[in-house]
Amino acid sequence: MTVSEGDLQAVDVATRLYVDGVEADGEAGALDVADPARAGVRVGAAAAASRAQALGAVAAARSAFPAWSALGAQERAARIDAAVAALAPFADEHAGILARETGKILGEAHGDVFVFSHRCGLATAMADQVDDEVVLPGPPTETVVRYAPLGVVTIIIPFNWPLAILGASLPYALVAGNTVVVKPPPTAPLATTRLVQRMAEQLPPGVLNVVTGADAEIGEALVANTDVAKVCFTGSPRGGNTIMAMASRTLTRVALELGGNDPALILADAVLDDAALDGLFHGIFDTTGQICMAAKRVYVHRSRYQEVVDGLSARLERTVLGDGHAPDTTMGPLHAATQKEFVEEIVAEARAAGADVREFGALPAGPEFGGGNFVRPSLVLDPDPALRVVTEEQFGPTIPVIPFDDEDDAVAAANDTWAGLCASVWTADRAKAAEIGARLHAGYVFVNCHSAAVLDQRAPFGGVKGSGMGREMGIEGLREFMDTHSIALPS
Repeated sequence: MTVSEGDLQAVDVATRLYVDGVEADGEAGALDVADPARAGVRVGAAAAASRAQALGAVAAARSAFPAWSALGAQERAARIDAAVAALAPFADEHAGILARETGKILGEAHGDVFVFSHRCGLATAMADQVDDEVVLPGPPTETVVRYAPLGVVTIIIPFNWPLAILGASLPYALVAGNTVVVKPPPTAPLATTRLVQRMAEQLPPGVLNVVTGADAEIGEALVANTDVAKVCFTGSPRGGNTIMAMASRTLTRVALELGGNDPALILADAVLDDAALDGLFHGIFDTTGQICMAAKRVYVHRSRYQEVVDGLSARLERTVLGDGHAPDTTMGPLHAATQKEFVEEIVAEARAAGADVREFGALPAGPEFGGGNFVRPSLVLDPDPALRVVTEEQFGPTIPVIPFDDEDDAVAAANDTWAGLCASVWTADRAKAAEIGARLHAGYVFVNCHSAAVLDQRAPFGGVKGSGMGREMGIEGLREFMDTHSIALPS
């Protein structure tokens, strides 16, 4: 039975574990899920698995692996497509829950649901490439290089775009022949758990499992486990360090996407019409700035600096902070109170250091929102580059805007960071875009845009430096879930 978005605003949502085709309560109790917009208000609760239950999920996936991997890739793809199609009647329900538990506006929650299905389709469309072989002719031998699935894959996802991020790994792992255990974010597990369970119900038992719980309780069982062939983690650098340390004990391979400190370089000849400025604005402030590939630093040629400041200011003046379900809301709260405190701290630090800080919008009225995680969006103009608002990932609705005079200096400043997820170049000169883009230390470079909404999802995605390792999507993302196998035959 589906539930309407309106009804969901009053429903206390409950989810259970789903392992080996069976629902179960959590042996470690339940995780309360808070409303980011309203202090003290509960959205619902998710089952909290014990370590034994997490180990059981891995064991179920391991048992299901031989039969699932023995199917042809096209047969697996057909079953995945059918499972995803079965999710369509629940799209409004999933989006409504997601908006409540994450704090994002409802339109973005619908986008999250859509992107998951879209990415599943991109993955299954690659089924005809799963069994491709490379033949190295002899003499002395003819060597055949083929690909084989890994086994059990653990996928650990964050709160901000959990379904879209899951769609960049889960369908690729499944179509390659692996079985999967999904661990949703403990602070926003509800929509993801419901979606994954409904998808898993359409697949053979054990092929897809979902386990919710506290990181300290079940994390090690899903990572440092000789029955887990690979762990995919999206989250903070600190979380990535923890995952990598745990996985090292069992030599479990990892793929890590650990956020970014993305630069946007706006050159002197950039086209800055309304469409471009809209794109820049959304590339910074969508999801209240809580997107790993959002622009986090804007470097602008001095001749265009005021134009950019005015353009962003005009759009920020129209910001309406509030509940994500309200039709006039354009920006919701931050997901966590700790993140609100961090953003307020680095903005105050920049102001105290002499930067021109301009805040926009008004905090939502009414006592119900008084303890919510709302932060007024802001521009931090020409700050000292050593300030944390420049050097650290803000993951909130604030952005440093920094003028430059020399392109080489701008490239050097853009690359002077721990991160290397995305970057963007804004110029009317295609050759200049290619030249500057090639010099930026990032896994993906946008030109005249900077947003998840315009990401080419056929291409591999992932970071360099502290932004992680491994790739999602594209043929490279598919091969991340496969091993090479070579056999040398007499020629």
